[in-house]
Amino acid sequence: MNNKIIGITLIIVGVALAIWGYNIYDSASAQLTRTLSGDTPIEAWAGMIGGVIAVVIGITRVK
Repeated sequence: MNNKIIGITLIIVGVALAIWGYNIYDSASAQLTRTLSGDTPIEAWAGMIGGVIAVVIGITRVK
């Protein structure tokens, strides 16, 4: 039962992180930076990748 609670929590946190990372990636300042220099903010990558990792770990815990 404890693993399922941890898994569900990780899935929720992972989805929130991925959405947060995408919001940073899609923000106006990030778009301007990508246009001018071609760089993407590291916070965007960290949020999206961290979110996906948390969701994958959460799914393995729920099973």
